[in-house]
Amino acid sequence: MATVLVASNRGPVSYKLGEDGTLTPRRGGGGLVSGLSAVSADDSQESLWVCAALGEGDREAVRRGVGEPGVRMLDIPPDVYADAYNGIANSVLWFLHHHLYDISREPVFDAEFRRRWESYRAYNRAFAEALAAEASEGAEVLVQDYHLALVPGMLRDLRPDLRIAHFTHTPWGSPAYLGMLPDDIREELVWGMLGADELGFHTWQWAAAFVSGASMDTERGVAQGLSPTGTPWRGVEHLRYGVGKGRTTVRAYPLGVDAEELRALAHRPEVDEKLAALRAEVGDRRTIVRVDRTELSKNILRGLLAYRELLTTHPEWRDRVVHLASAYPSRQDLESYRSYTAAVRTLAEEINTEFGTAGWQPVLVSVQDDFPRSLAAYRLADVALVNPVRDGMNLVAKEIPVVSEAGCALVLSREAGAYTELRDDALTVNPFDVSETAEALHTALSMPPSERSDRTKRLAAAATALPPQRWFLAQLEALREPMQPPA
Repeated sequence: MATVLVASNRGPVSYKLGEDGTLTPRRGGGGLVSGLSAVSADDSQESLWVCAALGEGDREAVRRGVGEPGVRMLDIPPDVYADAYNGIANSVLWFLHHHLYDISREPVFDAEFRRRWESYRAYNRAFAEALAAEASEGAEVLVQDYHLALVPGMLRDLRPDLRIAHFTHTPWGSPAYLGMLPDDIREELVWGMLGADELGFHTWQWAAAFVSGASMDTERGVAQGLSPTGTPWRGVEHLRYGVGKGRTTVRAYPLGVDAEELRALAHRPEVDEKLAALRAEVGDRRTIVRVDRTELSKNILRGLLAYRELLTTHPEWRDRVVHLASAYPSRQDLESYRSYTAAVRTLAEEINTEFGTAGWQPVLVSVQDDFPRSLAAYRLADVALVNPVRDGMNLVAKEIPVVSEAGCALVLSREAGAYTELRDDALTVNPFDVSETAEALHTALSMPPSERSDRTKRLAAAATALPPQRWFLAQLEALREPMQPPA
């Protein structure tokens, strides 16, 4: 039986099924992996990671009983998983939390939505039952993200003895957006979240959005939100939930980056090779760098429009700057994402046609999942453009200042979670204001090297204030604090 458990859609290992039937494991990294490794190093703690089998290789590993120590994969029926993951988590909850809906057409909550919600409920139940079966008496369970928003409530009913935390890696939708959900579904979502003893968000802005929405749901007794207190990442806000169940504590934990690990990754030989190739393409020109998935919330199209306006209103930058845009394809099984990726390609081509010359290509777009190239672009960056319409954190805004070699000016959306920590040394913009963003790019490109260097040092210090392992362990420590009885 495990004393510390993590639950997430994607686990720390995945399996590739070869044509000859062999299974090859691929291991991941990140804050959860390093944090749970630190816990496992303590002989008194036995940890377990519960995750979903995502592909055929994972499913075959489950069928054969192949697995990593400390990892349990759940072979959820493919149709149930598809409905839960794409039909609800990515097509409903993601859109609500990021405020992405085209309101004149979406959302539509009909019988098909209800059918998919039942799959989302079944997917969450599978996790809750697995955690309940694997946890020792009084164990600590850390549930991850919007995919598993119902797990805390389900697990609380199954195992009242457990200490349960949930962390949301996205923003939390405003009450107006969450209010679009059918009343019973919204109440079930809030009930699921409030099954946790601890709820974590990247910023107080997202925590406050949850508190505000939950506090409006007075029919279920979910009220009495109090103001945040304490330091930026240890502030506490209480919500009473249910009748006689206890308290949920809401905190902000702004995830940072591991400077030592990131710099080591950025100076591997394969990154050096990519950097040499980029320098050959760019020449002695300035660089504006962005690295994103082609995710609707990342606002890549308005970023390209701002770059085009920069070249129009400030022609002195023509042939003196190159926009390096890495746009990894994301969720291409959804039509809206496929069309968005195509629009990014088309707009980049239009800019190159309008302004390009025989010796200068204004935009260099990469739509390949090429992490070494992205790290090379980080090192080369004079300006970093991070302009999401809404983002839980956006670690790119923190990563680029850490590895930029000459120092970079950061143009940052005020709707990124990272804005709270980085705004003093970034050039902040309204992500919908293309003209403001174009002028911020001009200011960034014109910034004196000494100012740019000083800002970058302060940005890097803020970006590394709560690195992944500390971020994870801080949540575990909070979960271990003595429980407060209901008032």
